[in-house]
Amino acid sequence: MSRKRKPLPVLEALHITDVAAEGKALARVALNPDRPEEKLVVFVPYAAPGDVADVRLLRKKHSFAEGQIERMVSPSPLRVEPRCANFGVCGGCKWQHLPYAEQTAFKERQVRDVLTRIAKVELPPINTICGAKDPWFYRNKMEYTFSNKKWRTWEQVKSGEEFTDSSDALGFHIPGAFDKVLHIEECLLQDSRGDSIRNFIYGWAEGHGLSFYDLKANKGLLRTLMIRLASTGEQMVCLSFGEDDPQAIHALLEAVAERFPDITSLVHVINTKANDTISDLPVHVFKGEPFIMERMEELRFRVGPKSFYQTNSEQAYRLYSEVRRMAGLDKSASLPPEEKPLVYDLYTGTGTIACFVAKGARKVVGVEYVPEAIEDAKINASINGLDHTTFVAGDMKDVLTPEFIAANGHPDIIIADPPRAGMHPDVLKVIMDAAPSRIVYVSCNPATQARDLAVLDSAYAVREVQPVDMFPHTHHVENIVLLEKRL
Repeated sequence: MSRKRKPLPVLEALHITDVAAEGKALARVALNPDRPEEKLVVFVPYAAPGDVADVRLLRKKHSFAEGQIERMVSPSPLRVEPRCANFGVCGGCKWQHLPYAEQTAFKERQVRDVLTRIAKVELPPINTICGAKDPWFYRNKMEYTFSNKKWRTWEQVKSGEEFTDSSDALGFHIPGAFDKVLHIEECLLQDSRGDSIRNFIYGWAEGHGLSFYDLKANKGLLRTLMIRLASTGEQMVCLSFGEDDPQAIHALLEAVAERFPDITSLVHVINTKANDTISDLPVHVFKGEPFIMERMEELRFRVGPKSFYQTNSEQAYRLYSEVRRMAGLDKSASLPPEEKPLVYDLYTGTGTIACFVAKGARKVVGVEYVPEAIEDAKINASINGLDHTTFVAGDMKDVLTPEFIAANGHPDIIIADPPRAGMHPDVLKVIMDAAPSRIVYVSCNPATQARDLAVLDSAYAVREVQPVDMFPHTHHVENIVLLEKRL
């Protein structure tokens, strides 16, 4: 006999007090009058500190619960009107209802709290976060999905209205619904040229009866769209097709090329696999070059459809500038070559940091797991005449060994920018055994960074902490920590 689960309650007039992980806000509430000291933490998306709201609980564990705002009793004075019509649905920008100054303040405090709570090491005062000059239109790369099942809100479905518009969509996956796509007409994260290109492709495809992808059945012609807009003004459009229909593909690409003659790289991929990744597929050039060029100071970087390049060009420059300064490599640029330090750039990616700091180094050794990224790094170094760089592909814990260091030289400075999981214990051990005078640790996840700092603390002291906001209107934050070897 099945037993119906008791519905979770609505917590009335709940006071939202803070911002928590993953961009959610939180409240603390005592559910048992006999034990008021025992408070349940409730996480609420799209809420703001200072809100008073009726919150319906959706999921409850022993020490925390998740809910959603059912009725706003009184909005927080911090709140601002979100600029995007898709806010709260697309799931991308979770903090548009907060002023940008409040967003950066929360991120700076998040870094401080995490490092204090997890690392438990002696910390200097945290530097003021490097916020974006303009928190809008900052992304140089956007990726969209075609779908024959346009997302409809529950309110629309419940209303019983008859939909007269197309069921095709070109936009973003709805969180928690892999086969539903929210159609986007305007996105405020990229220059409006991106909207023009995307909307033209959608309209042309609709007008000419091209099939949009069925994400459940894995069939359909139009699959994904990538738009890159470089700081140099160069533009890349990469379309992924789920079927090999040369006539239809050529007609669409010809229309795009004619409508947007400024596109410098118009490429496409045939992807009939079950997943959207194109990393293992050949790229076909329809017009222009197979890449676009980015520029940072006097350096040039070649960016292809499969290349990794920081999606916020302006903030990437600020991040790399801080890394170079904290490593002391801006000052060493004027020294004779033999007096410059030997630098290891771990998790180098396509070598952007390695190239950016190379002027101040005697030699830069870059290590990265992805072989294709290492090939890009070698090309970027060659383009910029940086023949004192070496790039090696392989799993960091397997590559970075005492033998590797003996062969490539003991580093004076190590720069590390690991993935969200942080560094493997074996890697931390080899770094400590190599005993560089400085470590500059860049992280997109301050929690795992803090865990690694606790390990490094026996040999290294934290001298500086610099948060950088790469992604306005989201909870993500980059953090740079300078460590110096203890005497």
